[in-house]
Amino acid sequence: MSKRTIIELKNIRKEFPGVVALDHVNMKIQEGTIHALVGENGAGKSTLMKILSGTYQNYEGTLLCEGQEIRLKNEKEAFLHGISIVAQELNYVSELSIAENLFLGREQQKNKFFLDKKKRNEVTAELLKQMNLDYEPTTLMGSLSVAQRQMIEILKSLSRNSKVIIMDEPTSALTSAETEILFRKIMELKEKGIAFVFITHRLEEVYKICDQYTVLRDGKEVQSGLLKDVTADQLISMMVGRAIEDIYPELPASGEEVVIKVENLTNRPVYQDISFDIKAGEILGLAGMMGAGRSEIARTIFGMDKRESGEVFLCGRKCRFKSVRSAINSGIAMVTEDRGVFGFVGVQSIKENIKLPNGDLFAAHGFWKSKKIEKSVNEICRKLSVKAPDTNTLVGNLSGGNQQKVVLAKWLVRNVKVLILDEPTRGIDVGAKQEIYRLITDLSKRGIAILLISSDMPEVLSMSHRIAVIAHGSLAGILNRAEADQDKIMKMIVEAN
Repeated sequence: MSKRTIIELKNIRKEFPGVVALDHVNMKIQEGTIHALVGENGAGKSTLMKILSGTYQNYEGTLLCEGQEIRLKNEKEAFLHGISIVAQELNYVSELSIAENLFLGREQQKNKFFLDKKKRNEVTAELLKQMNLDYEPTTLMGSLSVAQRQMIEILKSLSRNSKVIIMDEPTSALTSAETEILFRKIMELKEKGIAFVFITHRLEEVYKICDQYTVLRDGKEVQSGLLKDVTADQLISMMVGRAIEDIYPELPASGEEVVIKVENLTNRPVYQDISFDIKAGEILGLAGMMGAGRSEIARTIFGMDKRESGEVFLCGRKCRFKSVRSAINSGIAMVTEDRGVFGFVGVQSIKENIKLPNGDLFAAHGFWKSKKIEKSVNEICRKLSVKAPDTNTLVGNLSGGNQQKVVLAKWLVRNVKVLILDEPTRGIDVGAKQEIYRLITDLSKRGIAILLISSDMPEVLSMSHRIAVIAHGSLAGILNRAEADQDKIMKMIVEAN
């Protein structure tokens, strides 16, 4: 029995100056289904959802809600038609309570002039109960975890009687356990007839919870259908426009010389007694749940955080970096987990982003060496295949994959001995991931020792010569690539409890 169509987008076309973002795209969203919207960065997914959620009004085509044509003027009108969006960047005020956040801008009132705080808390308590969420309405949003805030955003949608909830990369900052909780809630709401549009780069998640799919590429609809009728490889081929036999390249053999050695590194209560080494050209994967201490270990090695005890040896010499600059000067570079905060300056150009942290290379006597900068920047961007009109392009205008290449470029103009990559492919599409993987293996061939931190288990298994498993701030063990698999790693994490 076919399900009732709640939303239908017909022949949607949207242009920006000089760019056709959407070209006659069609999509149907049915009640009680989870519809995956997939495609590479720049494919038009966000633009389509901004039309559906009332952000963009100037477009061609038809938007039908339960068979009636509508033209949304703003997000508030979308709410009135039962359409909500839970954006990747969560929209909340950390200093306000759950109840205050839920009803911000539509506060409960009494006598038309006064806030009815009691009623607001009562309604919030009932909503929390319906979702089986054991929080108090007065709990501050800032005290919740990312996963808990996601739940409250869904709750906000439910408080508006939403029929369709758009979720944009909802698991990008969640642990595996938090993702499972979120998925259970989504499945419960699906059973009640609520429809979801699910945007993600993680295809394993698509196949775990979604029923239907629509693939966009270069602003065009490639194909729609039931997920059970298409394989992951076929879906990837539709997204990138070519067949992909294997996303992960073959790893080159590593050398024998130890480049970096960590002994009993400790910073309680986050982590303690961490020891490992990385050889020339070796990729050491750091696996474990989010919050296990992986990023903090990397930050300490890079001089961002202080250590309580333990030692770091670089090419046999004991190092105690007092700053990031001293680590950089010694040949260590780090691509941080949050590239938008620590990796680049979006309002500056590619050239400026590469130039600024490398003043010791590109300046003398207080003046920039313009010719050297131009040559080095153009050369590294060509090597990394950075897709941009020129090096004066603002980094904030690039796709996620190209932003990540710029972050890598600013370090690779230097003589790097150790490269730390913290979640290097988070939030980038499958085609860009493949390019990043090729870059990583090329750097391995150059003899650079690489520490790879990733929450993507297939990534860490396929891109590492060895895998160090971190659980609750401790080293649970180190596995060779041949013996490592997902079950073994998860067992090591569980047994470390």
